[in-house]
Amino acid sequence: MIDALLQGLFLILQWKALAFMLLGIGLGFWVGLLPGLGGVTALALMLPFIYTMQPHEAFAFLLGMHAVVATTGDLTSVLFGVPGEATTAAVILDGHPMAKKGEAGRALGAALSSSLVGAIVGAFALALAIPVVRPLVLSFGSPELFMLAIVGLAFIASLSGQGARGMLRGFLVGGLGLLLSTVGQDPQAGVARFTLDTLYLWQGLDLVAVLVGLFAIPEIIDLVVRGTSIAGNTPSDHLRKGAFEGIRDTFRNFWLTIRCSLIGTFIGITPGLGGAVAQWMAYGHATQSARNAEERLGFGKGDVRGVIGPCAASNSKEGGALIPTIAFGVPGSTAMAVLLGGFFLLGLVPGPDMLTTHLPVTFSMVWTIVLANIITVAACLLFLNHLAALTNVRGHVLVPIILVMVFIGAYTANNDYGDLLVMLIFGAFGYFTVVAGWPRAPFVLGLVLGKIAENYLYISVARYEMAWLSRPIVLALLAVAIVVILYPLVQARRAQSRKQANA
Repeated sequence: MIDALLQGLFLILQWKALAFMLLGIGLGFWVGLLPGLGGVTALALMLPFIYTMQPHEAFAFLLGMHAVVATTGDLTSVLFGVPGEATTAAVILDGHPMAKKGEAGRALGAALSSSLVGAIVGAFALALAIPVVRPLVLSFGSPELFMLAIVGLAFIASLSGQGARGMLRGFLVGGLGLLLSTVGQDPQAGVARFTLDTLYLWQGLDLVAVLVGLFAIPEIIDLVVRGTSIAGNTPSDHLRKGAFEGIRDTFRNFWLTIRCSLIGTFIGITPGLGGAVAQWMAYGHATQSARNAEERLGFGKGDVRGVIGPCAASNSKEGGALIPTIAFGVPGSTAMAVLLGGFFLLGLVPGPDMLTTHLPVTFSMVWTIVLANIITVAACLLFLNHLAALTNVRGHVLVPIILVMVFIGAYTANNDYGDLLVMLIFGAFGYFTVVAGWPRAPFVLGLVLGKIAENYLYISVARYEMAWLSRPIVLALLAVAIVVILYPLVQARRAQSRKQANA
């Protein structure tokens, strides 16, 4: 194993493989900055170029590109409140409020450093899991995957704000997200549901268009109304000094970073859940790291832990998603399904051969994820001052540029004008939720997890009838979901008791 690990490193450090990796990193950097284009699209576009490459060169190119997309997508989310990827929307909740408070440098420093830690944890998990992954992946069937989705939905309690009223609002908004996740064809019966007799809605609401509208449009309106820069009147020196403070924040909250990285890795290993689920579950866990109910109120208003958690999970999931892809040929995410096409183009078959004959190539993927993230973070830190200074540009200069990014992002997801209409509708919805003080995060959780939960519930009942409820892992995950829901209520009760004692 150690021999193969070192061989994998030497394969990546060959000049040709290194050159392809740097080319991939350069492409991934710009793809991540453009909302809506996404790493999956970029991977699919680049597949025809790998025919003549050696396997380690091809994976250095493809994984180098894909590994940095989430990192640079976080930059757009923090600076402009526009999700660079559908999977980077959770970072907006605290990252963009930090930018508006003049802490863009700190938020970017925390995002980059936690992304690097997450990537290393994910790659380390991939390296360790190679010999032991089989029983872990095979122990999860449709009932366990359904319960994982329920655990994710339980985080609505943590994301809903303070008190019973906040939780009621959160569950109502989450319920609306669940309802809208059913728009489109019923996956079992093929019946059209809530499609308003339009062909566009048969595939359901596009997540990119919804998220861009929900988060970007309210920020643009806010910027226009304020008439100032994103950071207001914060001196530019203050913006730049915060980067190393953000890096220190990551290591002050080191165990939170590791825990969220492990959440991302686990979600990555589990086929069918995806990066958006990893980020939102990590964000929900980060809110639970608040020591009391008052501290949790800071989340959504610029708490650095709300940046650290999702960024760590977003990058660690890549290493996790590679595990079932390499070991069984079962893609851990949509991007891994595209990467699977790359395996077959190169004449490689995922499975036992990748863990024996081609083990150095497998380990070269581990090194690619680590090195690509180190290079990206180092490059971003060099230009961090200039990136943070963008939040001092006047609103009337910035708004047209952000609007162009937003419309391109919404349209390029499917090249359909219907996406632009969806973006505008959810932009109006997002603006009214902000004005009324209703949370947006539970809505996204409901929308993302609704379809997943419905599919796995149907399969579980069809295959096991009601016997799936007695499976040990299902019961354990149900207990976790109950704890996740009750934890905020217990914190609120303790805070109330302390107030009464002090009075």
